[in-house]
Amino acid sequence: MAQAATVIPALNERPIKNTICLFDVDETLTPARRSATPEMLQTLSALRHKVAIGFVGGSNLVKQQEQLGAPSIPVTSLFDFCFAENGLVAYRMGEPLASHSFIGWLGEEKYKKLVNFCLRWIADCDEVPVKRGTFVEFRNGMVNVSPVGRNASMEERAQFEEFDNKAEVRKRMVEALRKEFPDYGLTFSIGGKISFDVFPRGWDKTYCLQHVLAEKERPDGVDYKTIHFFGDKTSEGGNDWEIFSDPRTIGHSVTGPEDTMKQLKEVFGV
Repeated sequence: MAQAATVIPALNERPIKNTICLFDVDETLTPARRSATPEMLQTLSALRHKVAIGFVGGSNLVKQQEQLGAPSIPVTSLFDFCFAENGLVAYRMGEPLASHSFIGWLGEEKYKKLVNFCLRWIADCDEVPVKRGTFVEFRNGMVNVSPVGRNASMEERAQFEEFDNKAEVRKRMVEALRKEFPDYGLTFSIGGKISFDVFPRGWDKTYCLQHVLAEKERPDGVDYKTIHFFGDKTSEGGNDWEIFSDPRTIGHSVTGPEDTMKQLKEVFGV
């Protein structure tokens, strides 16, 4: 990042007081499943000298390292707060915070029934243009389900997204899951181009806010009274909706990384 050689002010010494900016990752900081541009990293570095910054995404930290970090630079050193899997895996100033487990919450038997239903549904859905590997990806705080498979190439992802915009396969699969498991206490959230997330109710992106609000309890902590959130899937049903519309945040809807940088320049002058 630009300004990486300069000293980042302590959290309680940022010029714009009691303020933090949180960002979705795909189509907000980066193109979907691709790396952030040098311009974006420079913008985030400049912003970090004014306010606290953090990302909150559904993917695991390994994927976020690939998109936002570098081989020699851990992503946990580039952001003040790193909220992987909606904050179920969390880091503050490079140090891990308490984490929780989806499998521990749901239980193995219910989890197997859920996964078996997903795999059967996908197997029976012949209309999907292509099918690749990893249809159900297990994560610490959720499972990610993809009718086309997470191993699809960039071209195949784009092809599926165009197809799904009309066929609504993901939407129909989510409806089938809600009908099959009404008593599991789960949320189904469509995001990105090819998949949707499944997690316990309340474990959406607002989960990370508990870590942000707990900062004021630290001896040198900050009472974050102003929490900005930037995301692209901010309509109801999208995986940014809950945190975007939460009364504790100021929501900003973006159309992509370029728009994110444009809005940051307008709001913060970076």
